[in-house]
Amino acid sequence: MSPARSNPAARFGWDVGGAHVKVSLVDGGGTVLDVAQWPCPLWQGLDHLHRTIDLVFERWPQARTDAAQHAVTMTGEMVDLFADRAEGVRAIVAALAQRLGSSLHFYAGAAGWLAAADCAAGWRHVASANWLATASWVATGMANALLIDIGSTTTDIIPIVDGRVVARAATDAGRLATGELVYHGVVRTPLCGVAHRVEFGGATLNVMNEWFATTADVYRLTGELDPLHDVQPSADQGPKTQAASRVRLARMIGRDAQDASELEWLHLARRWRALQLREIGANLMRVVAAHPALATAPLVSAGCGRFLVAALARDEARGYIDFGALAGVPEACAAWAATCAPSVAVALLAAREQPEARRQRTRGFAARVA
Repeated sequence: MSPARSNPAARFGWDVGGAHVKVSLVDGGGTVLDVAQWPCPLWQGLDHLHRTIDLVFERWPQARTDAAQHAVTMTGEMVDLFADRAEGVRAIVAALAQRLGSSLHFYAGAAGWLAAADCAAGWRHVASANWLATASWVATGMANALLIDIGSTTTDIIPIVDGRVVARAATDAGRLATGELVYHGVVRTPLCGVAHRVEFGGATLNVMNEWFATTADVYRLTGELDPLHDVQPSADQGPKTQAASRVRLARMIGRDAQDASELEWLHLARRWRALQLREIGANLMRVVAAHPALATAPLVSAGCGRFLVAALARDEARGYIDFGALAGVPEACAAWAATCAPSVAVALLAAREQPEARRQRTRGFAARVA
């Protein structure tokens, strides 16, 4: 979208990930005005986060004013820049507090909204809570649903029953065990992490366990990856073209691109797609098995890989709802709102809560940990 005009009641929702920063602008009435995403390889250093903040200020000058309100969620604490997640939360909070000022609150799930000063003690509530922010907002408008957010790196599968988020685990470790978190995305996932064997040319072949190609190569060839979301470097740092993607796919099975036709490489890409969809679908069934009320529930899609959610909905004969449409976002930025759903969700959740109520909850948390 084009940059929005200044709004003195502006509220910004931030989702600080390890590979991207996503930010949404919401007005005082809770209407989404603008959404944007920037690549931010946080594992390479906090200077990338500071440069991204500069870009946010450039797009929305009102973001640096005292009138602006900032609501933040994150997953970036997981990157290997930090010794552990607690250090990661502290470092990200400190960087944002330095640049965004005092009108800054961090989403902490059941613990409410924490001020920057409380995040060191409450880091477990703040760490990797972006999936919960999205699901909690969806639950305000849907009784029974399965939220599936497929991004560049991961997939979240979140059950909502009777208007409540009923995830069986709250941490990344626990969610990996339940199938509610799957480390599959449509851009950065190495193909050797999708499957170890793949069909090609009438035979089933072992796959090279090397970072020769990623899922972005697959979805470039199938035509499903929007170039606006194709912002991460390729595995070999080479061009992000269909021809270069065929070269990288060929390496995965010990071949060169000239060994087969373009159509044959497209068939291989489609096979990788089917294998990834099968893995995500298997985890969806694990989540549904724990919640019989969701046997026929619709899928709410989010993330740049939501085209795979649409495919799952067709395969499962389920209803399908795009997050952008559910949020009532204007058509001009509905697609970006769905791609950056956690940033939209934290902004909308913060807009629903009166400032005094948020201050009371923050003081209550501070008293509990004192």
